[in-house]
Amino acid sequence: RRVRKIMTNPYSLNPDPDFQGPDRYDQRLARYSAEMQAWTAPFVMSAINTRVVRRSNALLEFPYGEDFSYRETMVTGKGPLGFASASAIASGFALFGLVGITAIGRRVLGWLLPSPGKGPKVDPENPGFYVIEFYGTGYQGEKLRAQVTGDADPGYGSTSKMLAESAVCLALNEQELECGGGFWTPSSAMGDHLLQRLQSNAGLSFEILEADGG
Repeated sequence: RRVRKIMTNPYSLNPDPDFQGPDRYDQRLARYSAEMQAWTAPFVMSAINTRVVRRSNALLEFPYGEDFSYRETMVTGKGPLGFASASAIASGFALFGLVGITAIGRRVLGWLLPSPGKGPKVDPENPGFYVIEFYGTGYQGEKLRAQVTGDADPGYGSTSKMLAESAVCLALNEQELECGGGFWTPSSAMGDHLLQRLQSNAGLSFEILEADGG
């Protein structure tokens, strides 16, 4: 129960885990996005990614403000089909969570899920790609839309290149980095140095699509 409380706390990775910001919980149900004009479902990596972003904001002394809010979702489409898909994904996540809280349920999941090292195969001729869109709203109603694209599957090809460039950045840009010891996030530790490497060597692109001064 204590571990579940920590895992469900959106600020559990903050230097001060008792910090209280505007975020209260991750998306659990199907939700319509006015920005995307489509239905969205919970995103499998959201529970990790959002906490890392909030930790970065705290480690950098809140450049986005202490009332900064951040969430990630997965677009499933428009209309009834998009709603049905989002609801099915949300129900699947809920069922997975319920089964996983019991010892018997975890044993069953162990039988059903792939073992470590037995994930999907990656085709070198068709490594895949991904597109992530970010929608931001500022203090005065400013609107921002940005896009990140990668030239390989995010779970394998792109992640491995990000890890490699992070290692190279730590090794070669050591004198330029301002972080000391401890547990840092990529952005708080390496910042623009890593950003440049990701764009030059890892097949990632970062682009501002729209910026409205409000």
